[in-house]
Amino acid sequence: MLSFLRRTLGRRSMRKHAEKSRLREAQRATTHIPAAGDAKSIITCRVSLLDGTDVSVELPKKAKGEELFEQIMYHLDIVEKDYFGLRFMDAAQVPHWLDVTKSIKKQVKIGPPYCLHMRVKFYSSEPNNLHEELTRYLFVLQLKQDVLSGKLECPFDTAVQLAAFSLQAELGDCDPLEHNLDLVSEFRFIPEQTEEMELAIYNAWKDCRGQMPAQAEINYLNKAKWLEMYGVDMHMVKARDGNEYSLGLTPTGVLVFEGQTKIGLFFWPKITRLDFKKSKLTLVVVEDDDQGKEQEHTFVFRMDHPKACKHLWKCAVEHHTFFRLRGPVQKNSARSGFIRMGSRFRYSGKTEYQTTKASKARRSASFERRPSRRYSRRTLQNRGDDTHLSHTLHLRGETAARLKQLELEGSLLPATPRNNINVNVAMNNQDDVVKLTEKCSLNSSGSSPVVTPLRPPEDIKSNILKAQAEAAALKVGNRNHRFEGKGTGRYIHTLLSHALSHSKPISHSLLLEQIKLLNIHDNITSLSVGPHNKPHICTC
Repeated sequence: MLSFLRRTLGRRSMRKHAEKSRLREAQRATTHIPAAGDAKSIITCRVSLLDGTDVSVELPKKAKGEELFEQIMYHLDIVEKDYFGLRFMDAAQVPHWLDVTKSIKKQVKIGPPYCLHMRVKFYSSEPNNLHEELTRYLFVLQLKQDVLSGKLECPFDTAVQLAAFSLQAELGDCDPLEHNLDLVSEFRFIPEQTEEMELAIYNAWKDCRGQMPAQAEINYLNKAKWLEMYGVDMHMVKARDGNEYSLGLTPTGVLVFEGQTKIGLFFWPKITRLDFKKSKLTLVVVEDDDQGKEQEHTFVFRMDHPKACKHLWKCAVEHHTFFRLRGPVQKNSARSGFIRMGSRFRYSGKTEYQTTKASKARRSASFERRPSRRYSRRTLQNRGDDTHLSHTLHLRGETAARLKQLELEGSLLPATPRNNINVNVAMNNQDDVVKLTEKCSLNSSGSSPVVTPLRPPEDIKSNILKAQAEAAALKVGNRNHRFEGKGTGRYIHTLLSHALSHSKPISHSLLLEQIKLLNIHDNITSLSVGPHNKPHICTC
């Protein structure tokens, strides 16, 4: 009795939990497509689209992949649907394309909810053959993801041109009054984007003036189709020698890469056999020898997982059928006995020939272009951080070296008596006035105090005048590379203290050299020497 109650209550709680999780997924997704029936008889699939939005679709429990695929195509209003597919990951992190002829639950083991991603499955060898503007827009979104992720590598000039077409399609004509250089830094086009590239993109964007979004996207596709890795579906394999290679599936055949170097191309008409067994893939190619006779060459590749090997084989079969044949191969419904050898998988969709000939562009098809993801702008402050730091360290190094030289030269000068001097330097925007006053000593032997005016030494006066002029000139210097106010005051403090600490003032040229090394930015109002010969600096 107790076991019966546990099973009954446990099943009810599992159903409630499934219902709650289904509702949560429906709330998270941008669009929710419900299905008739209770939570017990339906499954939830969450599909990520190319524009970054999510769609939550409810289907019957035994629904096949075709039902989900048709729901997504209908939701997006796509006519040329054979170029696209739904992709998912298994427990071994091996990607797979959803087979439209099989049950969803039998293919996608992780769920519910079953998470899939809409992707371009077959890259058109000639983008101008795409009739629908919506199809071209989705192709551009896929290629932008490929370039940004590093899957599709492109040289600097091509990346700049593609980014300019992308900005033109999304933002329209470049208006210097509204769009500045910092706007380009809000977008990401390649993995390692630099300021130099952003400036080149901004200038190329200006040259795209007058192009409508549809025209800019056509130019984008016509530029991207000439890239070497355009539409190449890469798979990592190992040869008999133990070295790693990459097999790239293309509309013309199978490319072989060793690292980043292309070492071979097997054309589809030359491939006579392609099969797999567990983790081993066998490829038989017919080539003409020097005498013109056909000769077979067998290549055997191994993969890390049997599922990855079968996935590569299925992708190769689909590429060969889609790009090379006029129609898909018809399955033989009659089974030959009880024993079946090999896989029964066959490509069931339309070929590129059928899609190009049969599809016709609709007279009116409206859709919404969603904006790209934005990032924080590259401001002037973080544009010059590295330059400012290196400039600061360079100036401080020079200043330290010159201070040592100043101390050595100052120690060699003879000592002379000096009086208590009060120096006030007032800097005005129009006139620079220098007031020099000196306190005199009272004559203890006389009956009345006699003020004896004393002139300050010429070297000190010249030092102060020169320092004042130099500070006024440097005041309007470069603001991006400067020391902070406290640092500047501390350096001037050190220089004036050193200049006044000796019995005879030092050479004013050495003092000015030190002030020149300090790229002064503070607004200095006065420099004075207070009691006990301590310099005082006033800034605002």
